[in-house]
Amino acid sequence: MPETGDTAPDFTLPRDGGGELTLSALRPARVVLYFYPKDDTSGCTKEALGFTEAAEDFAAAGAQVIGVSRDSVAKHDRFVAKHGLKVALVSDEGGDVCESYGVWVEKSMYGKKYMGIERATFLIDGDGQIARVWRKVKVPGHVDEVLEAVRAL
Repeated sequence: MPETGDTAPDFTLPRDGGGELTLSALRPARVVLYFYPKDDTSGCTKEALGFTEAAEDFAAAGAQVIGVSRDSVAKHDRFVAKHGLKVALVSDEGGDVCESYGVWVEKSMYGKKYMGIERATFLIDGDGQIARVWRKVKVPGHVDEVLEAVRAL
């Protein structure tokens, strides 16, 4: 489970709109890597819309925002089109990247235990080091907090 100061685990994953995205290829840009459970659910939609609304602010601060879930690229494409999202979404269908970032965890709902993605965000600096980690993210106010941290780098 990577923490602040660690090198961010690299990956190449298929992305919305076609093609692939490789984390290390984005250097020296800063990267906001946010993991979310599922496309088009209420909390995940609010989070994606929040990052979309602040996309220009993140770009002005030298950061690229990337959302990661285990949904397929086709689902990502529908999610982007439906909500006009302006953040890159990558598909980790096999779950390897979720595992390497320690966000594939046991969850519980109504007494039932199951495996799922813990909502988490990693701020990665221009050298590929993790500058900040937010785990068990609550959506309200999160985008503003992350933007503030990007600007402070």
